[in-house]
Amino acid sequence: MATYQLIVNGESREVEAVPNTPLLWVLRDNLSLTGTKYGCGVAQCGACTVHLDGAPVRSCSTPVSAVGNKKVTTIEGVSSGESLHPVQQAWMDENVPQCGYCQTGQIMAAIALIEKNPTPSDSDIETAMSGNICRCGTYERIRKAIKRASNAAAK
Repeated sequence: MATYQLIVNGESREVEAVPNTPLLWVLRDNLSLTGTKYGCGVAQCGACTVHLDGAPVRSCSTPVSAVGNKKVTTIEGVSSGESLHPVQQAWMDENVPQCGYCQTGQIMAAIALIEKNPTPSDSDIETAMSGNICRCGTYERIRKAIKRASNAAAK
């Protein structure tokens, strides 16, 4: 067991965990941030995507000991008070979710894409989102939501 001082959603949080514990389980079990989902457990589906210093990572395969001083942002940390993040709003406007299980990971990947590339092409979107699996197949709505959010950000 070791003690880690993490910065999660802008707040300093101290946790005790075994060093190789996946960040996913520290977020869910130690910090009760359950928006990040467990999908495959082998970094293939994207349901567990969070940001480390703004970059999307798979929290199921990122050991807590590797986080260091990087800022962790989960789906709970992307909105501002009562205001949704533009990507979250676009998700609602385009009626993206069906079962909704993959949506937090999809949204986190989309936010990272738009922050890196505010006006992504369809090809950019496909490349950035290719590792995020949606069993319901809402890929066309996901693309529309990303385009909507990027258009809103450009204004």
